[in-house]
Amino acid sequence: MITYPVKLHKKVLFIMSITKDTFQGKIISVQPRIRLTRSFDQRFHNYLGYSLRIEGKLGEQKNTFLIGIGKAAQAKHSFQAGDVISGECLPVPDPRLEPVDFYKVSKLKIIRRTGENQTKEPPWEGVPPTLEEYRRRGHRHLAARTYGTRCIPCIWGCHMAVEIIVDHWKPNIRKYRYETFCYGPKSCKLYKPGSIRKVQGRHGMVWIEEDWVDEDETSHRE
Repeated sequence: MITYPVKLHKKVLFIMSITKDTFQGKIISVQPRIRLTRSFDQRFHNYLGYSLRIEGKLGEQKNTFLIGIGKAAQAKHSFQAGDVISGECLPVPDPRLEPVDFYKVSKLKIIRRTGENQTKEPPWEGVPPTLEEYRRRGHRHLAARTYGTRCIPCIWGCHMAVEIIVDHWKPNIRKYRYETFCYGPKSCKLYKPGSIRKVQGRHGMVWIEEDWVDEDETSHRE
């Protein structure tokens, strides 16, 4: 249970408002947790932390769920696929803006380590790099089907929450969706780019994000 201070006529009252969910389970994957904002032909990334896909128990139910943690928590614990962990979390307030189901994690505890898990073939597992390394590498479009069937365990895969600003003169008009990307080696034999992304703009205009955008994004890695 979390308590929040509330000022009322110069007095501070403490009210109980939120109960966190407890969870425990095995990590299936650790990937970057990123929100992508699109505005026609412009895009901006918000590197929020890491996404832990966990197979286990949340509250009283067994399920597979996504937990969002910050980069400090990942730097401290070096989570990777195969680790068994526990903790407490809250549901995200707006699922459209998050690629995870729960966040604000506390009482993190490692129950069992998987040991070294660096793989030499895709999908690549092990401890993921820093968020700065992801940003430096840049990404390419990844087919949603390929991500769902091949790339979920991979540290280079990413499922982003996307917010689209349709018209800057009418900021309340926004659209939301999810997109999948790959930060991994260009030599990956599992990689498939999928369909070209389209972004709606004002007055019915549409921006088509063609292949040259990916090539430019990752050209420094040749």
